Amino acid sequence: MAKDRGLDLIQVTQKVDPPICRIMDHGKHLYWEKKKEKEKRSKIFHSEVKGIRLKFGMSPHDMEVRAKSAIKFLEKGHRVKIEMLLRGRQKAHTLSFFAKEKIEFLLKMIEKEVPLKIERELKKEGRGLTILITKTDKKPIKIR
Repeated sequence: MAKDRGLDLIQVTQKVDPPICRIMDHGKHLYWEKKKEKEKRSKIFHSEVKGIRLKFGMSPHDMEVRAKSAIKFLEKGHRVKIEMLLRGRQKAHTLSFFAKEKIEFLLKMIEKEVPLKIERELKKEGRGLTILITKTDKKPIKIR
């Protein structure tokens, strides 16, 4: 019957007696299986690392703007890399109290809205300091 129709005879299962077979176009079947698999892969979310740059002498308002953008990134499921750029003499004070205080201030502003998890601690890299954060499943604690 399969040859008369120009189709393939495909064995569905061999566990039962007699084995179950189906008459169908095998190439068409493989095409639809690949298409379904490709569609599943396209729906998977891949998080990116988004970057936020701070400067040594930033005003508090500019920090608030950076915090809002970081919150948007975290709510979308991305990881956020916060970099504090240091130039010239500022590099001598790399791990100084002032630079750490600026980054901690930004983290506190973000943590009021979104619960955070620090993936990579604050450390000196290249032109300044960097820290990598992500969103956790815990509910945020409202601080007044």
